[in-house]
Amino acid sequence: MKNMTLVNIAKAAGGELCNALGRENEEAAGVVLDSRKVEKGYIFIATKGERVDGHTFIDSVMDKGALGVICEKAPIQPKGPYILVKDSFQALKDVAAFYREQLDIKVVGITGSVGKTSTKEMIASTLATHYTVLKTQGNYNNEVGLPLTVLRIRDEQVAVLEMGISDFGEMHRLSRIAKPDVCVITNIGQCHLENLGTRDGILKAKTEIFDYMKEDAVICLNGDDDKLVTVKDVKGKMPVFFGKSDKNDVYSTDYENQGLAGSSITIHGKTSAFSVQIPLPGEHMVYNALAAAAVGSALGLADKEISDGIEAVQPVGGRSHIIQEDNITIIDDCYNANPVSMKAAIDLLSMADTRTVALLGDMFELGAREKELHEEVGAYAAYKNIDLIISVGKLCESLHEGAVSVKKTRSEVHHFGDKEELKKQLGVLIHKGDTVLVKASHGMHFEELVELLEKI
Repeated sequence: MKNMTLVNIAKAAGGELCNALGRENEEAAGVVLDSRKVEKGYIFIATKGERVDGHTFIDSVMDKGALGVICEKAPIQPKGPYILVKDSFQALKDVAAFYREQLDIKVVGITGSVGKTSTKEMIASTLATHYTVLKTQGNYNNEVGLPLTVLRIRDEQVAVLEMGISDFGEMHRLSRIAKPDVCVITNIGQCHLENLGTRDGILKAKTEIFDYMKEDAVICLNGDDDKLVTVKDVKGKMPVFFGKSDKNDVYSTDYENQGLAGSSITIHGKTSAFSVQIPLPGEHMVYNALAAAAVGSALGLADKEISDGIEAVQPVGGRSHIIQEDNITIIDDCYNANPVSMKAAIDLLSMADTRTVALLGDMFELGAREKELHEEVGAYAAYKNIDLIISVGKLCESLHEGAVSVKKTRSEVHHFGDKEELKKQLGVLIHKGDTVLVKASHGMHFEELVELLEKI
């Protein structure tokens, strides 16, 4: 890792290098929090968790050949170099910020209320037609995951980083680590209202991504979003807007819905237009493709490279992932949920030419309007005439109420207090040939239901 010597790491972390044993100028081969991932030459950061204290693994990682450890309390009998710091988690962020500065790489930072992961996948797939790309894995998009992702970068030319927050100040700290060359904001929705209050609060928190962007950064925003379109000037730079209307710099025409097989569109840029097949279903995927086109163009890709990358994108588990079983079709969208993404997923389900089943769970962190927002989603599913609406959880009592309040609908509606109640009835409620949407906030652990459905 370039310039990641013990002495430089200690300085970046604001710590004291102890017991260096003449290895001050050796470069680390990697930096991890998980002792199981330590290899020869790695730095292990010992952190105190709710269940496990990483300091108990210091001896074992040194036995595995670690170059050194970052820790909050000194080992009693140190077996090698260690860097003593006040806060190991802060040290992780500081070390990652230092490492980012050593890298000759373009960083694409992606945030927004809905669609961050699918947009990240679309952009990474597009850029991979021209560059070597590292992208955020799983849910590594917060103040622990993002620095760990940065510390994974080696010889890649571009890093595509998902940046998720739930409160003010978090994006400011993430931006300090990522220092993006390209800033992408997908939309301003209704998630994390508990902390951020209103959509204006969400806009303020998300646009903290601009705080540490590079001087020559490119800003790509959804121009069809009523909040993002108000961003006119950022440090003297005008955003590149993408969206479905031709008022945007990058826009789409000729939309053809192909159901669960995806869609086709024509993408228009400043000087050219080209057709592309989007392999992932849902009209909302058009925005992901347009974002990828805007970023690809900003980083010098040709139209053919952009279209090839969009057409090569693969679904991610838990994110509108279509699972075709012998008896049923499952739309696995259970990674997370908010009112906007719920309605988009219901739209997707309604495209199926089979009996449709919406298996919906609680949406968390919606603040004072949580009851009203759940009711709206339930009513929306009923208005869309989803054949069977199944809601699960305490908050979804309101979703159930919203669904049954709609009079002119063919929807059959059921509510269960928890997953265990539902599991007893799942085999009876689901019929052969059904298309089943599974969606809830991550804390509901609806992946368990996906696994059960796969066995029906």
